[in-house]
Amino acid sequence: MASRDADPGTGRGPSTAVDAVSLAIIDQLQADGRRPYSAIGKAVGLSEAAVRQRVQKMTDQGLVRVAAVADPLALGLTRQAMVGIGVDGDPGPVADALAAMHECACVVMTAGSFDLMAEIACADDDHLLETVNRRIRAVPGVRSTESFVYLKVRKQTGPRAAPQP
Repeated sequence: MASRDADPGTGRGPSTAVDAVSLAIIDQLQADGRRPYSAIGKAVGLSEAAVRQRVQKMTDQGLVRVAAVADPLALGLTRQAMVGIGVDGDPGPVADALAAMHECACVVMTAGSFDLMAEIACADDDHLLETVNRRIRAVPGVRSTESFVYLKVRKQTGPRAAPQP
């Protein structure tokens, strides 16, 4: 199994070359994570066993993981926003506190105007206001916040890498 430790030079996980067939398998799984390996094999030109082996290898390498992605709107979370957060000191503890909040779908450390960005999903504007004003701003170390309310989401999927030559 490949190490999932960050590369000290980039702070990112290990780099794994991905060929066009593996990317096609990932595309199939992103479209429907329950799609049978036999159907994926037909779509990408491999046997069911070969697809199973590739998916297992990509999973073992940490390249893909199987997860249920809920539609926030279907869960009644009709107000979504990205919140930029300025932090005094180490952003790590603040990021950990935000990650523990069930409203936070994604928390990332960033460079630039904000130290952290948090994607949040709330039931309505009142819930968003309570989450930002009373919970996020109450985290020790939070200096400032700026909210970017989503008006319409056009695409919400995982990232896709370009094939390696």
